Amino acid sequence: MATLTSPVSISLENEKNPWLAAAARFEEAATRLRLDDGMRKVLGSPAREITVHIPVQLDDGRLEVFTGYRVQHSIARGPAKGGIRFAPDVTLDEVRALASWMTWKCAVVNIPFGGGKGGVICDPHILSETELEKLTRRYTAEIIDFIGPERDVPAPDVNTNEKVMAWIMDTYSMHQRHTVTAVVTGKPTSLGGSRGRPEATGRGCMMVTMKALELMGKSPEDTRVVIQGFGNVGGMASKLMRAAGFKIVCIVEYDGAVYNPNGLDIAALERHRKETGSITGFSGGEDMDKHEAMFLPCDVLIPAATENVITSQNADRLRCKILCEGANGPTTPLADLILADKKVFVIPDILANAGGVTVSYFEWVQDRQGFFWNEALVNERLQEIMDASFDAVVGYADTHKVNNRIAAYMVALDRVAEAIKLRGIYA
Repeated sequence: MATLTSPVSISLENEKNPWLAAAARFEEAATRLRLDDGMRKVLGSPAREITVHIPVQLDDGRLEVFTGYRVQHSIARGPAKGGIRFAPDVTLDEVRALASWMTWKCAVVNIPFGGGKGGVICDPHILSETELEKLTRRYTAEIIDFIGPERDVPAPDVNTNEKVMAWIMDTYSMHQRHTVTAVVTGKPTSLGGSRGRPEATGRGCMMVTMKALELMGKSPEDTRVVIQGFGNVGGMASKLMRAAGFKIVCIVEYDGAVYNPNGLDIAALERHRKETGSITGFSGGEDMDKHEAMFLPCDVLIPAATENVITSQNADRLRCKILCEGANGPTTPLADLILADKKVFVIPDILANAGGVTVSYFEWVQDRQGFFWNEALVNERLQEIMDASFDAVVGYADTHKVNNRIAAYMVALDRVAEAIKLRGIYA
């Protein structure tokens, strides 16, 4: 049985705290690598945390003040990189954890970025487009001294999209007095976005799943897949995996789940949701309880929605052979111990969903070059990086006799620590 060797205390009461979860995995990997206390302090501490208060005049004339964050966890290997989310439950702990995960994610796929993350506490669903634009532009203005192509490069995340990135890019450019496309990624292609970016995270999930199947001697045609989430990541993964021959037997969403043991027609399900606003009631499958759907027997489970969906309270009920984490932080440290006992092959989030940041890196490179690639080249280079990263993680797991998650953290910590040692500490 895997053991949690870190000094970070994870109990049932704090099991879902994302910052503690990130810290626990960090400490175990650091212990395995025998990092000294000084390096642990450097790697474990965010470089900068920014809290801003954002006044916005609403459409009805009222003034409201929103709180926003930007955390830059590490810039040792390059500019901070990470998304911005708009949600009512954003917390500084969450943003800290996500920023650290971005540091490790960029290091796992060996791209020259550090980790950052941003968030604004708001409910974007009750704000008009005008209010969202005002909020976005003022948030950008408040953090403008800390972002830029060489400093910190934001991207879309929960409840933000390419339109929001266009507003950020325009606001930053207006302050700089010239157009700076490389300040954000995930933009519309007409403003310097990369081909293949919308599909990248889901495509990366498919690529590493294929690598896991190769290890097990299985083919996509023999593989039953359950996907939690039908948004950008889950939706793209389901579409691409079905085209590659996988049997997508269940899609789980916030309002229900739809199941077909013979495989769902993903294109038809997308049309149904567009017409009705829900995946439920789909004629090509049967509705089932969304809370039970994750526990269907399957070969691959892809949680591609939110954090903390697999915990010590439900991990023993999973019936998958491969867990490919499309979302950030879907599995708690206590659940990891149970999955290790069950011998589930976990493809951890900082590897599984790194296709998105990899193609964001490609977008940043293309913007800085002023020369853009076709989609075939984007996908070819993504394949090379995802394959090499998977092999590095599995190799570490085998060499150090650890699970894949701790192996991924070890790969990442090793690379960031090396950069810090080579640079030295400026004093």
